[in-house]
Amino acid sequence: MSTVFDAWQYGQISAEVSLAGHGRRTEIRRLQQLRLAQVLLAAVRGSSVYRQRLHRLPDGLDPLKILARIPPVTRHELMDRFAEWVTDPELELSALRAHTADPGRIGEPFLGRYLVWESSGTSGMPGIFVQDARCMAVYDALESQRRSRVQALRRWFDPLCLSERIAFVGATGGHFASYVSVERLRRLQPWLAQSVRSFSILQPLDALVAELNDFAPTVLASYPTAAAVLGQEAREGRLHLKLREIWTGGETLTEAVRRRLETAFSGVSVRNSYGASEFLAMAWECDHGHLHLNSDWVILEPVDEHHRPVPEGHASAAVLLTHLANTVQPLIRYDLGDHLRFLPEPCSCGSPLPVIEVQGRRDDTLHVEGRHGHAVALLPLAVSTVLEEQAGLFDFQVCQEDARTLQLRLPQSGQEGRAALALGRKALQAYARTQGSVPLRVQGVLGCQVPRGRSGKSCRILPQESG
Repeated sequence: MSTVFDAWQYGQISAEVSLAGHGRRTEIRRLQQLRLAQVLLAAVRGSSVYRQRLHRLPDGLDPLKILARIPPVTRHELMDRFAEWVTDPELELSALRAHTADPGRIGEPFLGRYLVWESSGTSGMPGIFVQDARCMAVYDALESQRRSRVQALRRWFDPLCLSERIAFVGATGGHFASYVSVERLRRLQPWLAQSVRSFSILQPLDALVAELNDFAPTVLASYPTAAAVLGQEAREGRLHLKLREIWTGGETLTEAVRRRLETAFSGVSVRNSYGASEFLAMAWECDHGHLHLNSDWVILEPVDEHHRPVPEGHASAAVLLTHLANTVQPLIRYDLGDHLRFLPEPCSCGSPLPVIEVQGRRDDTLHVEGRHGHAVALLPLAVSTVLEEQAGLFDFQVCQEDARTLQLRLPQSGQEGRAALALGRKALQAYARTQGSVPLRVQGVLGCQVPRGRSGKSCRILPQESG
């Protein structure tokens, strides 16, 4: 069955990815300039959304300087003007929505030449994203050349993980990027169909555990929150897996969750990555535990609330993404909404690629009342870390009731639940005080499962609804 793959482009881009990963920062900048120029040219020629933003910019400037002058765009604007956004007029939104509405077409090429997936809509509006063969070759090369370089000797003899049994645990009911990618891999290499399987995170936990025990994977790929829940099942003796590797992505992996996984699955290697529906493989984790941005193929600009640049070492209020491979559906200074921090020091692993820390989404930030009259922001990564490391809670949901009240929901009940709630309440109140908030009330709700969205991601932090 056909899929979106070009062997020649994959080979060429793999060589470029390998060379750039061992080059200098000046070479990364040169590649950015070259690829950005190509994307800007394609956008001017084929996308009226970007043509309106670019037509008054002077010729002859460094493409990176031109980029800084382009007004940012949002998902809402691009989806509202979809026909003016894409550069291929055959990409009709109604037809794409019909494609993604059919679960039987997951991983199937659209128009015979595009791979399509949808976003979860956690930022307010679901998006539909289209990739051609060149774009997929970039993702494939980044994944194969830079991700999961653990157990190097074994990977030297088995770079494609053909000897492994890989279980993807996530959402399997929609055209989401991770699931579409797994199904594409199974179509591309049919002999892997028996050793690569997807499992729904939305099914009852006991059913998921039974399926995983029966499949007996050696590699688990999932969200950190889902992996943490499975780790607890292993610790309590219900999940019996001899895992070699755990690949996490889609959410922030905290050190507490990493340690918990390494304890629950003895001898396992945990590797994290950072990606999104807009760009599947943005950053990879090196042996030193640092996330390196694939800046030869994607530009991320950390900005404040007014889209002004944020210096290295400071957390951003948002981040603007520019995709250097997708000329069919250009993404130029696209507001991704994540909180990031660029580390100013180079990594001791020797990679020329910049190191980033991902600190959650802007949409998940809790704004509570401060002692001095102004609002205090509690970042989702910080809230999660406090509950994990200080209270030992990994399966939870924090909901904001008002500017002085949080609700902590836990699956435990009875005496166990009351003890867990007491630890969680103490940790949350103490953390909020250190950030300058007024004393917060933390109400408890016990015996409730943490909900997951359509994409399978855990809804851990819920800010107060506006209005």
